[in-house]
Amino acid sequence: MTDTVLVLNSGSSSIKFGLFDISTAEPALLCNGALDEHEAKPRLAAKSPSGEMLFEAQREASDGDGGHLFADVLGFIEDRFGEGRLRAVGHRIVHGGAEYSGPVVLTDDIAARLEALTPLAPLHQPRCLAPVRALGALRPALTQIACFDTAFHHGLAPPASRFAIPRRYEARGLRRYGFHGLSFEYVAGRLSHIAPELAARRTVIAHLGNGASLCALHEGRSVDTTMGLTPLDGLVMGTRCGTVDPGVLLYLLQHERMSAGDLQHMLYHESGLLGVSGLSADMRTLLASREAAAREAVDLFTFRAAQEIAVMANTLGGLDCLVFTGGIGEHAKDIRSEIGERLGWLGVRIDQTANEAACGRIYAADSAVAVLVIPTNEEITIARHCASMLRDRERL
Repeated sequence: MTDTVLVLNSGSSSIKFGLFDISTAEPALLCNGALDEHEAKPRLAAKSPSGEMLFEAQREASDGDGGHLFADVLGFIEDRFGEGRLRAVGHRIVHGGAEYSGPVVLTDDIAARLEALTPLAPLHQPRCLAPVRALGALRPALTQIACFDTAFHHGLAPPASRFAIPRRYEARGLRRYGFHGLSFEYVAGRLSHIAPELAARRTVIAHLGNGASLCALHEGRSVDTTMGLTPLDGLVMGTRCGTVDPGVLLYLLQHERMSAGDLQHMLYHESGLLGVSGLSADMRTLLASREAAAREAVDLFTFRAAQEIAVMANTLGGLDCLVFTGGIGEHAKDIRSEIGERLGWLGVRIDQTANEAACGRIYAADSAVAVLVIPTNEEITIARHCASMLRDRERL
């Protein structure tokens, strides 16, 4: 019989999921899909690893916590793979705060602690925790495991972790945490597998997507990153502002009379590529557009990415390897090329033929920096953590 783990990766309007066989040493994908709550009729679709549609369901309206959709997922799993074989559900939780440095089995108390971190990730934390509550109501005995986007950066230390604010606030947890850790963990592991000679070198991973951040790796460990206390900091993103002068925020509050809620909405939902272009948050749309504002948004994106890669290189004392990942990093060759050109002074040279193919190593023979494209896979990272925790519990 096949023991399985269901992995849920919650986004702003959909939840990606994957079902993994954990009866083998390495979790194997059985099927994946999405719970799409963006449309008027929420939709569930599950496909085989080869792309064959296995199951599809649609509801007239969301029931608030997604309970009906999750019941559909569980029903599909039991019908297709056998009742009672689902061992656990693994969740991507964006913020683990200072307390959680690795995966944990969720309890009511831990869920409440994580909910208390919502002010540090108001766009993401509620979306990550909603499935926990829905599944807990449907299957109270089912083990649920939290895997944190902040955990990979847990070893960040001053000065990289510190804000220049009074120390009393740092003592209350106001520090730089970093995010996209599950993606960085996966890519760092893949890098050590496909290019072991680079694994211990000075590496920057660029996770570029609707959310975007960089991670500086020294001997495979995170030593600096562009996101801070919240997922707002750092690079220009789809609808998020990235780094901005705090004086701008004070001006908007004091002179434009914006409320804190309106300001939060603007920074998370109306800024970034969407705000600068006035057209779209989707990089594909902007690259295809002839509008000047679209070009300006792309220019700002690549300018800030290159600027922050240089900052990460400063932390590392140099740059030996640059890895692109995420939706934009993996698929937008023009963005990789423009960032590479901006980093020419660091010795980055991208081979345009290899860049067109977007497979593995894309650097030119005379490049002083190895440049690679490595597709990320947060779901299998979560599945690995869940399988490991379940095995450890069995040994006790």
